[in-house]
This record gives sequence, C-alpha cells and structure tokens, in this order.
Amino acid sequence: MLAYLPSPPRGVWYLGPIPIRAYALCIIAGILVALWWTRRRWVARGGAADDVLDVATWAVPFGIIGARLYHVITDPEFYFGPGRDPVRALYIWDGGLGIWGAVALGAVGAWIGCRRRGIRLADFADAMAPGLIVAQAIGRWGNYFNQELYGGPSALPWAVEIDPAHRPPDTPDIGLYQPTFLYESLWDIGVAVLLVWAGRRFGLRNGRLFALYVAAYTVGRAWIEALRVDHANHFLGLRLNDWTSLVVFLAALVFLLLRRPRREQPQTATAARR
Repeated sequence: MLAYLPSPPRGVWYLGPIPIRAYALCIIAGILVALWWTRRRWVARGGAADDVLDVATWAVPFGIIGARLYHVITDPEFYFGPGRDPVRALYIWDGGLGIWGAVALGAVGAWIGCRRRGIRLADFADAMAPGLIVAQAIGRWGNYFNQELYGGPSALPWAVEIDPAHRPPDTPDIGLYQPTFLYESLWDIGVAVLLVWAGRRFGLRNGRLFALYVAAYTVGRAWIEALRVDHANHFLGLRLNDWTSLVVFLAALVFLLLRRPRREQPQTATAARR
C-alpha cells in the first residue's frame, strides 16, 4: 500500500486536437455544484429559479477575469520582463487563479446581475455562500492535477508526490510534500458545514452569512499559506496572500460586528425585490 498521495498520471487528455484539462474540469465542476446549491437555497427563500442563472451569467465570467488579474498583478514576474512572454498571462489553464480577485470582480458581476433582476445583492450572497466555498473545495483539486500549491518536504502518509519538473529547485531529490491544496479543500468543506449550521442556528441574513464565509475562509487560508513553498512575493516578511487575507478578514469581522440583524421578520427573496 502506498504511504503517500501519488502524482496524477496526467493532467490533460485530448479529444482529437482539443485538449481537455483536468484543471478546467475541476473549475467547471465547482461552478456547476455552486449553481445547483445556490438555486436550491434561493428558491427556498422565495426567489425565482431563473434568478440564479441570470446572475451567474454576469458573476462567473467577471470572477474568472478577476481571479486571473489578481494572480498576474501579484506575480507579474512570471509574464513580464526579459525572456518572458506576456501572452502567457492569458493561459488560465496553466493555473494561477486568485480567489480574492474572483470574489472581488465576481461580486461586481453579481451586483450587475442582481440589479437587472431587481433583487438585493446581500440576500443573494447569503444564498450563494455555502455553494461558493464548496466550489473552491472542488476547484483546488485542479491544483493537484497541475502539481502546484504544495508545502515543504514531508514524510506524512498523506504527503503528495511531485514530479521533478514541478519541484522547487532546492529540493531536486525530494519527491513528497505537504498537500496544501488538500488541506484547503478539506477546510473549505468544513466552512460549508459551518455556514449551513450558523445560517440555521442564528438566522444570519443581510450579507452576514457571506461575511462569515469570508472570515472563516481567511482563517484557514492563513495557516495553509504558511505551509506553502511555491513562489510568492513577500511584503514585510509575509506573502502577499497573507496580507490580503488579513485585510479581508478584518473587513469581514467588522461587518459581522456592526451590521445588526433586522428586527422585523426575515424577508423572503421575493419580498426583497425592488
């Protein structure tokens, strides 16, 4: 029996001349699950089923663009400068989608979609939060197939095998590493459970459930980011993603503390329409 997680035999298959990439399949699977679960939650709150697809039509492409922009902006040396090919900044199938860019620009797209449907963004965000974090959990397995987002060398029985071409240059003879992509995937599933429980137990509404998603995710991202050994730019000794997580966590915490629940009976999604 293997005492480690083997590297994937391949990350791309070909349908004739068309490449089918595991990274893209994981992202698409996550989006589909998020849409399905969001639709169920939104309809249960009195919303129209068609709202979800209409909002997603704006939020998903905005989110993908934002995710790529965040990665390129925080790691520009991969694409610009001597010997680099700027066109590769468009190659999203090679990996490099930053969650905070996806959330930020995806929120803009969701806001546009919500305005067009006449619904409140905060209500929609609460319905979407559990599905969104599960989508992240599924999408992280794309990093497994790309052999990226791993930590330092490890002898743990769940360590992941990384092929020589994907290993850090200072560890050419070491093949097993901390599977930080797996840790984040499991953390995300735990956050989804927390959101479902907290939503039912405390009736979090008016954007507060989405804020809990942001706060809980950033806590996990902080300790997982500390384990990673892949390239990252640093500021004052911390990876840029750590600083982003810290700022976003504080913003979510302030929102949770200051945004008081409504005193009146909770609105249904239909009642929240303008």
